[in-house]
Amino acid sequence: MKLFRKNILFAPFVEEMCEATANMYRLGWDERNGGNISYLLDEKEVAEYLDLTKVIRTIPTGFEAKALIGKIFIVTGTGKYFKNVEFDPENNLGIVRIAEDGTTAELLWGYADGGKFTSEFPAHMMSHMARLEKDPAHRIVMHSHPTYTIAMNAVCPRDEKDFTHKLWQSNTEAIVVFPDGVGILPAMVCGTNEIGQATAEKMKDFRLVVWSNHGIYGTGRDMDETFGLIETVEKTAEIYMLTLGHEPNVIPDDILKALAKRFDVKPLAGILD
Repeated sequence: MKLFRKNILFAPFVEEMCEATANMYRLGWDERNGGNISYLLDEKEVAEYLDLTKVIRTIPTGFEAKALIGKIFIVTGTGKYFKNVEFDPENNLGIVRIAEDGTTAELLWGYADGGKFTSEFPAHMMSHMARLEKDPAHRIVMHSHPTYTIAMNAVCPRDEKDFTHKLWQSNTEAIVVFPDGVGILPAMVCGTNEIGQATAEKMKDFRLVVWSNHGIYGTGRDMDETFGLIETVEKTAEIYMLTLGHEPNVIPDDILKALAKRFDVKPLAGILD
């Protein structure tokens, strides 16, 4: 008897990817084919839509991800424009499972035009591994190119605590939303295992990592949390850049400490101490 399966185009995780990519494009965070998202899925939920025994093709990853063997992700495709995802998800998205060898991805759906996952797949999978060790409920890695975040990174010292402090001082919401701060990497070649490893190392301490002169990575338990992290950094960076060069009226450290106490968050050590 043929098992009935739901239409995957109406799966909540496909709809979430379509909505997120559309919003990120409209906000100007992901020009052309810039930016990428990966979303760790629940196997039982995916099985409602796909026959998990049917592998369309295999794709080498070029790195080892033994900690993710058997795990399933929906991932934006390489060279794909975020503005097109909601209109053609089957070409612009793919669902892959990390194979038993840990170095191959099994395509279960998507990339229908012969494409594959984003060139930043190493940074995504390595970041997933790092964050899952910190939080078993972790699910999302999101990369984008928000304008003011990149601009602020370009004019500020490449110092994580200084950068975080400047953000906290510019917007009351900042310390509440990302009390753990923002990590920063120097300018590096993107799409490599090296930048993936460096990002994952930062992800042991931060949910947000800035790639200098490039963009930002955000992680979280769901799409809203992750989107909200990047959204708050970008809004705050915009405030900082719009007021740069003027007499500062910043949030004093005693108020930042009081905010942290009021909202029961633990600020990154070494900034307000």
